[in-house]
Amino acid sequence: MVQPWQDTNLPAKVRAADLLARMTSEEKKAQLSSVWLGADIETDTAAVAPGQHAYVAESAVLDALLPHGLGQLTRPFGTVPVEPAEGAARLAELQHRIIEGNRFAVPALAHEECLTGFAAWQATVFPTPLAWGATFDPELITEMAEAIGTSMRAVGIHQGLAPVLDVVRDPRWGRTEESIGEDPYLVGTVGAAYVRGLEAAGIVATLKHFAAYSASRGARNHAPAPIGPRELADVILPPFEMALREGGARSVMASYNDIDGLPGHAHTGLLTQLLRDTWGFTGTVVADYFGIAFLESAHRVAASEGDAARLALSAGVDVELPAARCLPAADHIPEDLLDRAALRVLTQKCELGLLDPGWEPVTGDEPIDLNPPQMRDLARAVAQESVVLLANDAGLLPLADGLRIAVVGPLADEQAAMLGCYTFPRHVGVNHPELPAGVEVPTFAEALRAELPGAEFVDDPADADVCLAVVGDRSGLFGRGSSGEGCDTEDLELPYQQGEMLDEVFRKGAAAATPVVLVVLSGRPYALGRWADRAAAVVQAFFPGQEGGPAVAGVLSGRVEPSGRLPIGVPRTPGGQPAPYLAPPLGRRSDPSNVDPTALYPFGHGLSYTTFAWDTPQCDAPELPTDGETTVRLTVRNTGDRAGTEVVQLYLHDPVGTVARPEMRLVGYARVPLEAGASAEVHATFPADLAAYTGANGRRVVEPGALELRVAASSERVHHTVSLTLTGPEREVGHERRLRCEFRVK
Repeated sequence: MVQPWQDTNLPAKVRAADLLARMTSEEKKAQLSSVWLGADIETDTAAVAPGQHAYVAESAVLDALLPHGLGQLTRPFGTVPVEPAEGAARLAELQHRIIEGNRFAVPALAHEECLTGFAAWQATVFPTPLAWGATFDPELITEMAEAIGTSMRAVGIHQGLAPVLDVVRDPRWGRTEESIGEDPYLVGTVGAAYVRGLEAAGIVATLKHFAAYSASRGARNHAPAPIGPRELADVILPPFEMALREGGARSVMASYNDIDGLPGHAHTGLLTQLLRDTWGFTGTVVADYFGIAFLESAHRVAASEGDAARLALSAGVDVELPAARCLPAADHIPEDLLDRAALRVLTQKCELGLLDPGWEPVTGDEPIDLNPPQMRDLARAVAQESVVLLANDAGLLPLADGLRIAVVGPLADEQAAMLGCYTFPRHVGVNHPELPAGVEVPTFAEALRAELPGAEFVDDPADADVCLAVVGDRSGLFGRGSSGEGCDTEDLELPYQQGEMLDEVFRKGAAAATPVVLVVLSGRPYALGRWADRAAAVVQAFFPGQEGGPAVAGVLSGRVEPSGRLPIGVPRTPGGQPAPYLAPPLGRRSDPSNVDPTALYPFGHGLSYTTFAWDTPQCDAPELPTDGETTVRLTVRNTGDRAGTEVVQLYLHDPVGTVARPEMRLVGYARVPLEAGASAEVHATFPADLAAYTGANGRRVVEPGALELRVAASSERVHHTVSLTLTGPEREVGHERRLRCEFRVK
């Protein structure tokens, strides 16, 4: 007889509740547990942080859990290299073991990393999230994410641990490359776009890290976040709101850091009161890897691992990842806490079809291609749109074919310059040097030679028509790179003594009258003020993935029209951080201090090989109520002789507030592709809700009074201003407020 929990005609939560009522406490606890199989704890050190290897579960742990069931399987593809079809077959075999081992035949949910594509051997490697932000193209990011999710589903994966929605507050933080940028609106819109794509493919998107991980003191990984409630509400949290409301994310990952002494994995205010009671989130909250154990070992707010498990479940964590460590040690967990978390887990499994009668895992019987042409095309498109032309004062770019070109720098001929720390080759592959990368990753030098077949490449800048100096990062984990998780830096000086190398290159170039083009391939912005005035041009790419070499080479040759914009400012000096984009007036250059933190290249900056003209905008209603909206219209023209894409950015300036406010902040943007001589009309509908901010009393309000919309090509290059007046009473707004400015390009 079919039981209610097996009846596919009933709502998922009803089915899950029926199954829950039939379970023992141990079976409920098992649904909150995970197992990490396949990691060699002696050699696979790149997969986990120092001191955490003992937590990697082995087969004996799985065998002990099987009679009770299992909640999650950790990274069956992302732990060691495995052929896609073979990996799917192994996962299917493991799922059959789990099904046959528990009395309800409930399979495990399998999760993987997917920050730069599916983190599996032979899977397409996409650009890092900072490059997504540089595209200013949410539609393309949605398409990319759906393709990534489809590839994960094809091998039996259910959940992806992405996107990272941490707003960068100090780029010295090693995980800057994993973030989308330094502006909450850009992070929210691009992040929500990624979530939409992943969820459309049937993969549970996991928002991380909740919250304020990127606001750590001194930009140190895991460090406390010295952040006030206003900054938390207005800068850190909006991207999560947007990704939940507009993207439909079904999972959230708690954060390693503490906020004012409250660790993220024990923060009831965030995980229950805000996330669930206020925002109405009904999905699962998963622990960041070892985050529950850290409540005892690092934060020291728990007396034992069992105490840590009780503390985390009480706060609102539902699943311990990556392995069952604290939950098995927790005796006497209150039944209501087990029921609450297990119901959420079982409901999600039901939504994924894992409780349906006759469910079968993907078998891997057919060949599986995780790097098909359409995926490579998408990787190429994202890479090309993410390359930012920072400077071209001499007009040297695009390069003509047939030149004598010197390519110098330690990263010019290295694959690592293209790959972020969560790509499989840099995350896991470094432990398997006997194997190839799994996908073709042309280096910059290789790609440039293919791009300019008529060029002559020479070694000495003195013998060249132009010298390309390639600098940047090698990604890694926990100090094994210059960028990546656990690879924080004390300042923003170029690593590996590349600054000294550049000084010598520019000296030689000046002596031989050879112009130098600076090419930066990195996971964070670095201080370039020392060389900016001497460089003929400057190009920036943020770990652009397996197609990044051809993308950057294509921009240099002119085959690709540069259209990327900075998602984070590039500093002038290595110690002048954090950059002041979202700072109030006194956080910018000011008379009381002799230190000038002004960015060398500001947020939103990026050049093109063509030129654009912006007509004076027209505003439908310069006076609007505090609950109203208005539309701004302007025409953008391509006045050059080649096609190009302008990125129209809309910023809000609030002249007077009850608290010190950012001088300006992004509230909307649109990519406007135009053929030579063509024009387009851009319509931006601005809701008054976007003027809301959190006051000293903790209330988020829209105030009557004067505002200014700035129509701009970057945060520092304003073309036009539009004066607005909000009328009527002050209005408090909450989670249901409007979160975006709608753009239409005609």
